[in-house]
Amino acid sequence: MKLFLQAIAKFTLGVVLVGVLIFLPAGTLAFHNGWLLMGILFVPMFAAGLVMLAKNPALLRSRLDAKEKQREQSIVVKLSGLMFIAGFVAAGLNYRFGWYMLPRWAVIAAAVVFLCAHLLYAEVLRENAYLSRTIKVQQGQKVIDTGLYGIVRHPMYSATLLLFLSMPLVLGSVYAFLIFLVYPFIIAARIRGEEAFLEQELEGYSAYKQKVKYRLVPFVW
Repeated sequence: MKLFLQAIAKFTLGVVLVGVLIFLPAGTLAFHNGWLLMGILFVPMFAAGLVMLAKNPALLRSRLDAKEKQREQSIVVKLSGLMFIAGFVAAGLNYRFGWYMLPRWAVIAAAVVFLCAHLLYAEVLRENAYLSRTIKVQQGQKVIDTGLYGIVRHPMYSATLLLFLSMPLVLGSVYAFLIFLVYPFIIAARIRGEEAFLEQELEGYSAYKQKVKYRLVPFVW
């Protein structure tokens, strides 16, 4: 029950914060793209939380712990937060002042990509029971090198790359998309720090790096 209440509290806070960041700058609740994003973001998130609560509470507990202990990684997380704030506010202002909005077909296509990325993220959670929001090595943790982890070393970040770059497009804002383009650089810095940590702390990770060459995108990086 304590874990359930903690998860509900964080979920509710997330809904409120994203709603405020989108609709307050928009100056209206009639921003339909905003409601579309809220729906495809939070409905699957709520469902995934219920599944983890029922089948793997330890994973849910780990996912709720977002306090990064390493200074460099804490900075990366804060930069991501600033990106979200700036991007959502820009999307709201985009709608409020009637700047160029993407056509409906582009918004729908972005929503489809977003939902596919959600499925990819869910598969990563299924494959890796040690998946944490902070960089650490858990007791008994082993290297996962099958499934999506046999294609790229960080499939979770691959999923978030699709998720985050499609978000501003769902909101119909090119200006917000330009802000979100800093995310690949932010996540690249996080990956480099994470891999340096795992090479020192997780047995077999150096060999895994030799086996799986690509970090984020197959045949690219």
